Amino acid sequence: MALYRKYRPASFAEMIGQEQVTRPLSTALDNGRVNHAYLFSGPRGTGKTSSARILARSLNCAEGPTSTPCGVCPSCVSLAPGGPGNLDVTEMDAASNGGVDEMRELRERAYFAPAESRYRVFIIDEAHMITGAGANALLKIVEEPPEHLVFIFATTEPEKIIGTIRSRTHHYPFRLLTPQAMRQLVERTVAAEGVTVDENVYPLVIRAGGGSPRDTLSILDQLLAGAGPEGLTYELALPLLGVTDLSLIDATVDALASHNAAALFQTVDDVIEAGHEPRRFAIDLLDRLRDLMIIHAVPDAFGQGLVDAPTDRAQILAAEADKFPGNQLAALATEVNERITSLRGATSPRLLLEIMMAHLLGVAAGTQTPATITGLEEIRDASAAATGVGDQPRGAAAALAAAAAVQATVKPASQSTPAPREAPKPAPARTPEPAPAAAPEPAAAPEPAAAPEPAPQPAPQSAPVSAPAPEPKPEPTSEPASAPQPEPSQPEAEPGEDLMQRIHKEWITLRQFVGERNKVAEIMLAEAKPLGMEGTTLVVGHNTGALAERINSEHNNKDIVAALSEKLGTAIAVRCVVGTDPKAEGFSPAKDEPAAWNPLVSEAEAEATEAPQKQEPTPSQGPTETGAAAAVAAAADAAKSTPANPWSRPPRKVGGDEPAPAHFSDGAPLPPEPADPDVPSEAPEPGYTREDEERDMVDQSMEAGEIDRRNPTEVAMDLLAEELGARPL
Repeated sequence: MALYRKYRPASFAEMIGQEQVTRPLSTALDNGRVNHAYLFSGPRGTGKTSSARILARSLNCAEGPTSTPCGVCPSCVSLAPGGPGNLDVTEMDAASNGGVDEMRELRERAYFAPAESRYRVFIIDEAHMITGAGANALLKIVEEPPEHLVFIFATTEPEKIIGTIRSRTHHYPFRLLTPQAMRQLVERTVAAEGVTVDENVYPLVIRAGGGSPRDTLSILDQLLAGAGPEGLTYELALPLLGVTDLSLIDATVDALASHNAAALFQTVDDVIEAGHEPRRFAIDLLDRLRDLMIIHAVPDAFGQGLVDAPTDRAQILAAEADKFPGNQLAALATEVNERITSLRGATSPRLLLEIMMAHLLGVAAGTQTPATITGLEEIRDASAAATGVGDQPRGAAAALAAAAAVQATVKPASQSTPAPREAPKPAPARTPEPAPAAAPEPAAAPEPAAAPEPAPQPAPQSAPVSAPAPEPKPEPTSEPASAPQPEPSQPEAEPGEDLMQRIHKEWITLRQFVGERNKVAEIMLAEAKPLGMEGTTLVVGHNTGALAERINSEHNNKDIVAALSEKLGTAIAVRCVVGTDPKAEGFSPAKDEPAAWNPLVSEAEAEATEAPQKQEPTPSQGPTETGAAAAVAAAADAAKSTPANPWSRPPRKVGGDEPAPAHFSDGAPLPPEPADPDVPSEAPEPGYTREDEERDMVDQSMEAGEIDRRNPTEVAMDLLAEELGARPL
């Protein structure tokens, strides 16, 4: 006999893990509060049918109704596990007997009194399979049954039972057993069988059973049937259950922890070669990641029973959990859980498993701690230097600085940021001779003035690399060195200039930060423009006076001041004025402020107006025409000097005696001549009528001088008379 049948509980006290059902039901039986209909629901194999039989036995016991049947009376003996049964207790399966005819027959039989028991009990299993007509046929007797009648409905889907029947029952939900309760049941069964089972087998059996006592005992029955004299060992149970070998799971976890792609994909190959199902391997890996996540969060997870792994592997799992920092285990488990469904029914499960492993490598690399990311500190430093906002880079400048830092860390041989500044220096060094010729140019003087600024930095580097030629060069550069004396004038800028440049650069970010406190203030600042600093007061301009007043109001101004002060790291005040011109308020415009776009001026006109300013007169050109005037004059000269098109054909002489040439001078035929709109074509166009033809004839005659000052109607009449042979009246 199967273990789940052999060790079926005979009373509510023998049931394990269903205290939410057995305790209130036992109390009701002991108090004599018996209902005429019960509904037992829950997953398969959780003891619904067994509890229904125990309830029928408790109702018909000679000492009952009681929660502890005596077990010696005829009713208890006949209804005990493995007993012959009783005529007063009918058990039927609604999956095959749920039609209207079966329900009508049950209704007619239910009215008869019990033969030898106290109650007549009908146990209807899979009650959700009763058809609609059958449920309606059974409804009346369920609503108002005789006193001797008790219905017990057992189902896995209680929501499918019609509400009129469900509302007349006492509903008791069954649940899956916890691992602790299931282990108690399995150990009790193993002790009753008198066999030896390895301690590491229990977690495998419990996990394979999925919380169902019947399924768990069925799996245990299969394993015990194939066990040898030494009992049930871990090596025997592992292949029978299809569970992945622990060594493969350990290798996968180690590869993820060390980001070793070669070892990870080699483990996948070993899984396939060993015949393991990829989806089952993914499930086992998810279980391992769950255990490691619990161990990482709760050091005493084994002592508290939070992990079902074998106790002898406690140190191994704890060491594996310590290899993953932060929430990396949770991220890996989430990735496996999201992709595990794609392995079901896949045509190429190995490929999908390898794709999953590749994503896990990416997740493991992306969730490293900041200390393990190469170049992170350099990126933060470069971003902070570009934006001045600490370790939170924002804006395009931060992105460029971060990219430059990444290139510097990835390619050590590449030049860093000062490299572009050194580029202008080799040009005069390679051509020292033409340098005096270029010296008299007045416009070229400001450009070398900026070049000497980085010169002192690369000087020690260029000295050993270059020849002694750079040694005499400081003398010619010393002369322009006096020119760059404006450098000391730069520190004489206003104190708020650096802060104002930062405000201009991060104005959009600052407005968004204000919006986190006051969304209305952010919207009003959308059209505002920072103008300058008056001490510690930021002056912004707005074209709308009403909005400027609202920005200055206490309700909005305090949020703006608080947000900007927090973001900029310094206490400032904010005042809004009407107008967005910095000069009108006594401030200088921003250096990088783009020119205002005028939709009424085209790009060509804008370039033409800017050309005279950008173009520098050279000695060869002199004060000649520039800009748009020069472009117009050049176009006129080009038109005059343009030679005649050799492919153009001479105009046709209309009415002349000399025919137009039909060929080019080299004998090639001319292209077809376009039709003259004034000369009618020989072929009449569609819709060309007689009247149109007469009108054309009159026009031709007048042009040839044949018709002079005559009425066109008379001419038409004459032509018609000539054609008809008589003049119409």
